[in-house]
Amino acid sequence: MRTRLIVEGMGTRLEGPLLFLKRMVDIGLNDAVEVIGPDKRPRLGRVATLDDEYMVIEVLETTSGLSLAQTRVRFFGHPLQFDVGPGILGRTFNGVGQVIDGGPPVAAAKSLPIEGLPMNPVERDTPRDFIETGITTIDLMNSLVRGQKLPLFSGGGLPHDRMAVSIAINAKLKSGKADNIRDDGGRAAPGAGADEFVIVFAGIGLPYESAEYFRRTLEESGALARTALFLNLASDSSTQRLLTPRFALTAAEYLAFTEGKHVLAIITDITNYCEALREVSSSHGEIPSRKGYPGYLYSDLATLYERAGRLRNYPGTLTQLPILTMPADDIGHPIPDLSGYITEGQIVIDRDLERRGIYPPVKVLPSLSRLMKDGTGAKYTHADHPPLASQLFASYARGTQARILAGVVGEEGLSDIDRKYLEFANRFERELVSQSEARSLEESMSVGWGLLRILPKSELARLSDAQIAQHIEGAA
Repeated sequence: MRTRLIVEGMGTRLEGPLLFLKRMVDIGLNDAVEVIGPDKRPRLGRVATLDDEYMVIEVLETTSGLSLAQTRVRFFGHPLQFDVGPGILGRTFNGVGQVIDGGPPVAAAKSLPIEGLPMNPVERDTPRDFIETGITTIDLMNSLVRGQKLPLFSGGGLPHDRMAVSIAINAKLKSGKADNIRDDGGRAAPGAGADEFVIVFAGIGLPYESAEYFRRTLEESGALARTALFLNLASDSSTQRLLTPRFALTAAEYLAFTEGKHVLAIITDITNYCEALREVSSSHGEIPSRKGYPGYLYSDLATLYERAGRLRNYPGTLTQLPILTMPADDIGHPIPDLSGYITEGQIVIDRDLERRGIYPPVKVLPSLSRLMKDGTGAKYTHADHPPLASQLFASYARGTQARILAGVVGEEGLSDIDRKYLEFANRFERELVSQSEARSLEESMSVGWGLLRILPKSELARLSDAQIAQHIEGAA
């Protein structure tokens, strides 16, 4: 790939991570560059904006020590790329794909653009097949399936980091059934099995303590061997935060669609990404929209979320579990609001449950997995799974209504059936939502059946007579 050099002295000004230059060469938007200052150290960057006379370079490393008069910029003539290969598993990278674990560089099998290649909608396949996370409120009530994008809506100070690590350690495919796929030569190829399930974990804008917690916990659990870990620190440039999920998803796409693995990409925290986007947009002088975020926030988030999915004739799949913290716990804030439009549901973390010592504090009623029906039932989990989840959800909703009523008239003023539902709601949170260790789906279902025995059989309208006889009466 040919490179071109700009001689010294083309800079007009330097504002934070942005270097403003006179345009002297024919270049393209998002082209990769190296910025070389008086210290001779190359700094990675990209072309952010340009017109006939000027261009703006986003410098992805510190701009300390740069001098306008002595700064050179090398243009590569192509967008930023990431050198990927099978050796990326078990390695730790910074926010721009550089190895930071003390090991050698990854042996590159391919060099891929970090913006990804658009998936042809005609080639997309329906997400299906159950992914077990070990968290009952997800597995039983809002199941995650292969190829889905299911965000986790949290708040500042809530234990989403702990949940993210727990999912990374315990996540596995429930079904090892082969898919009907073919390799490039037209030969039948088996689907990827459970031993080919891997994690891509990206941390954006993390304090050092949080980054070290992720790395150490994954290493001690043994999960790091099947994980590609990308860590962008809070002290890094805000422009790096815009690239961290793109480098991570490029690695995930390679593992899924080239290596044929089933990949779960966990990205935390999308809110830090959006804050960096707002900061960079403001420094570009762009007109702000809601709460100061750029008007293209929706489409920008879509370029990340839509990289999840399944493709026909490819053995691997890419599933996303992005995590975002809602500012002021406002689910109507632009970040969770727009994320909800793009993704297929949400898992909501509740501060009130956390204050009551319930972990994981998942608020079941506003949580939703729109593709749950495509990954559960007799083919993927258990025939009784969907009706059990439906009955638990309906009963818990009735129980929360009884709790509100008890707050008005007192528990003594409730009818007998309402007191049953109130007992159910309280035990549902203590026994099913709260868990001290990972549960299998079978263990989660067993807890659910036990809770339903609190209610009269006449209230179990979403269960068949056979299910009531087997799981309610038969175990009584």
